[in-house]
Amino acid sequence: MPILTRSDISTRIEKGDIKFSPEIDRFQLQPHAVDLRLGYKFLIPRNWAQDEKGRMAITVSIDDVVMHKEQFDEVTLTPGQYFEILPNEFVIATSLERIEMNAPDLMAILFPRTSTNRRGINLSLSGIIDCGYKGTLIFPMKNEAGNQVLRVYPGERICQVIFQPLSQSLTAEEANLHGAQAAKYTEAVNGQYKLDKDEEREALVAGKLNELKERFKI
Repeated sequence: MPILTRSDISTRIEKGDIKFSPEIDRFQLQPHAVDLRLGYKFLIPRNWAQDEKGRMAITVSIDDVVMHKEQFDEVTLTPGQYFEILPNEFVIATSLERIEMNAPDLMAILFPRTSTNRRGINLSLSGIIDCGYKGTLIFPMKNEAGNQVLRVYPGERICQVIFQPLSQSLTAEEANLHGAQAAKYTEAVNGQYKLDKDEEREALVAGKLNELKERFKI
């Protein structure tokens, strides 16, 4: 199946087939993909709990995050703050953008950016964004840079989405049917690496994401 190019994506956004909130900017629109920015919320899994039986390990799969939020410590940052991922630490991050897949003939696939992986952040995902999906995205992040602490800033581009047309349109009921049942959620130190555009990076570090987006809006 073909992949939508920059002009196709722009047309679909104009038609309302794809919607981002906040709207994407020129840094994000690629020749055949859209980069998503890192959100302000992080979930850190708790690995143990104590009950009447004693200390027990907690094991929660990614799909159970919404159902078992009490088993995570939530960190919500404000503009200008950063998040440091400790060596070998695993956290769950969220996208800045809320995405709406409003077209009945369109799906999307989520991939990590290669620049993210080169920093030592394991974003080993390739997830499907279903036709009809509306909500933010959550994804696992793990620090695999040895003994280094990795610092990330909300608003930096972290992963990318490609869009593919379906062979035929789906009804809302068909789009919501996953297997035999409805979809679970509807909302859902040594290495030197090249950073994103300096102007963008400086704005992110200074907590001026809104000014950045206003200046570079499409």
